[in-house]
Order: sequence, then C-alpha cells, then structure tokens
Amino acid sequence: MGKKNQEDKPLAQNKKASHDYFIEETYEAGMVLMGTEIKSLRKGKANLNDAFATIRNGEIFLHNLHISPFEQGNRHNPTDPTRARKLLLHKSQIHKLLGQSKQEGYSLVPLKIYVRNGYAKVLIGLGKGKKLYDKRETAAKRDAQRAIQRALREKQKV
Repeated sequence: MGKKNQEDKPLAQNKKASHDYFIEETYEAGMVLMGTEIKSLRKGKANLNDAFATIRNGEIFLHNLHISPFEQGNRHNPTDPTRARKLLLHKSQIHKLLGQSKQEGYSLVPLKIYVRNGYAKVLIGLGKGKKLYDKRETAAKRDAQRAIQRALREKQKV
C-alpha cells in the first residue's frame, strides 16, 4: 500500500509552467531512457525548468531536460545529461498536438515527471503563453484568496 502512494509522486516538477502558461490540455507520455537514467530520476536528480517539447518527423522529443548522471553508474551511461529524449504517444495524439501547437502562441510544456507501474512518464501540457498583465492578474487572485483564507482562520479561532 505504501508503494502505491509513492508511485505517482512527482520526481521532478515544472513549477513555473502554470505561472508562464495557460495550460489547456495535458497528455501523459512515456519516456525513452538509456542506461541508468531511471535510477537518477528515482533519486530526484532531474530538472525540468528549461525543458520544452518539439515534434519532428511524426515523433515528439523532449529537449533540455537535465538528468544528472548516476554516481554508481557504469561506463554505458549517456554522456550528455541534456540530450533530446524521445517521448512515446499514440500517433493520433501526436497529430492532434502537431495541429494545436502550430497555432500562434501555443507550445508544448513538460509539467512533471513521475513513475507509474515501473515506467517513467512525463505530463505534457499544451500551453498558451501568458502576457505580463495576465501574470499580474493571477498573482492578485492568489493574494486575494490567501487573504480570504487567513480571515476565515482568524474567525474560526474566535
């Protein structure tokens, strides 16, 4: 039972994605990993901050995902920690994403990496970039919500 809870825990998360993009749709994709990259992922040695996805020749690739080399790894480890990694999606999903990402202002953003049933998965979001005033509006809503919650807690204490 403890293993089930630990399975879907995010190993790496892109916290700035919701700040920089309006996420409209999400897709779960498998990742093609080499050598001991899965061991590094399970240790939490991944960084999604600058990562992005592209579609080339009917295949989807994840770029700038940094997975640190495993310390106890063998000589067959990949030498480049930020190499492009292939993502596994159904052909129909790739075609749908291709059409939607070609629109102005849309991009494919990795949101989080987790392990499900022993396989590394990445959650890809179709995001539309936020303007500066959108970011300010989101921050103002979050601050107002925080103030409301604080006031409710104060009221319950009395």
